[in-house]
Amino acid sequence: MTDTTDTTDTINTTDTTGATGPTDVRRGPAPVAFPQDRTCPYQPPAAYDSLRDSRPLARVTLYDGRVAWLVTGHEAARDLLADPRLSTDRTRPGYPATSPRFKALRDRRAALLNVDDPEHHVQRRLLVANFTLKRATALRPAIQRIVDERIDAMLAQGPPAELVNAFALPVPSTVICELLGVPYADHEFFEEQSRRLLRSRVPEEVRLARDRLDAYLGALIDRKLTEPSGDRVLDALVHEQVREGAVDREEAIALATILLVAGHETTANMISLGTYTLLRHPERLAELRAEPSRLPAAVEELMRLLSIADGLLRQATEDIEVAGTTIRAGEGVVFATSVINRDEGAYPAPDTLDWHRSARHHVAFGFGIHQCLGQNLARAELEIALGALLERLPGLRLAVPAEEVRWKPGDTVQGMLELPVTW
Repeated sequence: MTDTTDTTDTINTTDTTGATGPTDVRRGPAPVAFPQDRTCPYQPPAAYDSLRDSRPLARVTLYDGRVAWLVTGHEAARDLLADPRLSTDRTRPGYPATSPRFKALRDRRAALLNVDDPEHHVQRRLLVANFTLKRATALRPAIQRIVDERIDAMLAQGPPAELVNAFALPVPSTVICELLGVPYADHEFFEEQSRRLLRSRVPEEVRLARDRLDAYLGALIDRKLTEPSGDRVLDALVHEQVREGAVDREEAIALATILLVAGHETTANMISLGTYTLLRHPERLAELRAEPSRLPAAVEELMRLLSIADGLLRQATEDIEVAGTTIRAGEGVVFATSVINRDEGAYPAPDTLDWHRSARHHVAFGFGIHQCLGQNLARAELEIALGALLERLPGLRLAVPAEEVRWKPGDTVQGMLELPVTW
């Protein structure tokens, strides 16, 4: 799809609201570029520091030169994420893009994430029963088994180990395969396509990865149509929805894609980055080992502090007034979760890793109708994975100097490229 130029994406320096109307931060300092790479994997980019002073809204320049609103305030973020006047439909002309990779995919809406109500509500209702707290709790023994098997393999091989590929990635990948009914034997294929979708900067490569995943999941859905129904998520989707004509094949593929990709990528990044962060905070690590009952609170605090999904995207469909500023219809809106989750108005000493605070109201999972469907499963996986690492590898530590560890660039889900450890 050819990108459509939309004048609402360019900076407007004229305040049309009048002297007594809302203020307009378009007249403020030159916009900061967004996104940027982190200089420390668990800290926002240093250039974002100035954005704290302009809460709750700032103006930023995206990679293609377009200017968009950046939401930086916690209260404003929760209000706006729940506002139906902000659309997630990336096929809309002028929808903000933070990388060439994102623009390469804008010709096709992603299920759940990039559809608005009422279609979004229908799709979510098809799946929500599989991701409730009750369901995540029931899956804990299976998750524990998968985690223990991976640690057993690490121990059998002996130190050192590269934790991303030995543990952080295969744990959620195996979990989501078992939940969905996707053969784990194919994990190298779909993990590679997921990496290209989320990290490649070559548009043709991104589209090819999407097409390969579509073909793979389409063939899997076709095969399930010819087999007796199992008890996995995709089995139910195929036999109860596709076969009955309530969901067409294309929509089923889109739903399967988002569940498979998001179901392992985000949790894998949180496991690796969460582990690195704990290893870089030895006093907190010692406290957690002494009081493992604090793990649930530690997971919430790590999700707040790390904010790996930095840069949620929306587009205003109507004028919206926020804190005396007007977001105009057609303008792009970006949510800087790494800045929002460090709003001192919501979290005293926000740059400090402190699980004695209540961090449950963070926006690491988003907020509103598009809040992450798999958050209960992610919490269970993180608690079990981190808890098992601390318990079974009491001497766990970095195998190389911290400055040699590589992490991901700022235009994708944040996390570690590799994590060499020993024990």
